[in-house]
Amino acid sequence: MNSFPHPPPDALLCAENLHKAYGSTPALAGADFRISAGEIVAVMGPSGSGKSTLLHCLAGIVPPDAGTVHFDGSELSGLSDARRSALRRSAFGFVFQFGQLVPELTCLENAALPMRLTGTGRKEAEARAARWLERLEVGDVRHHRPGQVSGGQGQRVAVARALVNSPRVIFADEPTGALDSLNGERVMHLLTEAARESGTAVVLVTHESRVAAYSDREVVVRDGRARDLAGAA
Repeated sequence: MNSFPHPPPDALLCAENLHKAYGSTPALAGADFRISAGEIVAVMGPSGSGKSTLLHCLAGIVPPDAGTVHFDGSELSGLSDARRSALRRSAFGFVFQFGQLVPELTCLENAALPMRLTGTGRKEAEARAARWLERLEVGDVRHHRPGQVSGGQGQRVAVARALVNSPRVIFADEPTGALDSLNGERVMHLLTEAARESGTAVVLVTHESRVAAYSDREVVVRDGRARDLAGAA
């Protein structure tokens, strides 16, 4: 594992020597990570290894106890809470294991939500969201609520929501963990295809080798440390 005294020039998102503990339990113990624009990196490791904590630190959701995270040349810890929140709404997209769609909203409204939160008008936001729903093969359920669609359809709506704001990075935390293998493969194919076409980087947390196979390279987290299987981190 190598340290980065300065962010690599081609790195869009870069972490160095991250430490994070919850009480007396260490989650990260000197993890390094980097990803370039348009790259898909799978973060793998056993349960409890620290891979989800690494994702949360990279996304600015939780602060590390020590170490640094740079995004596009700026250190996240140097930004205000408001600026980090704005970054998560505009430059970052998120796909979670169980979708986490808002049950009271339609699938179209869910997909448009990130744009609405950044002040985009309803008509424009929903028009773009509708295009992503069509692109992800769920345009026919746009007026359904999440409880009225299948798990695979709901997860594709979540992918549309992650992509609608043209983010620089998508953080996908076990995005197929609640799906059967067929739906999981379809979600991964559509997610990675759309990300590659738009030049969006993807940090993909998974414990499944078939999901990691969609990535450009793999980083294994074990005992709070990250090892790049390509030898690049």
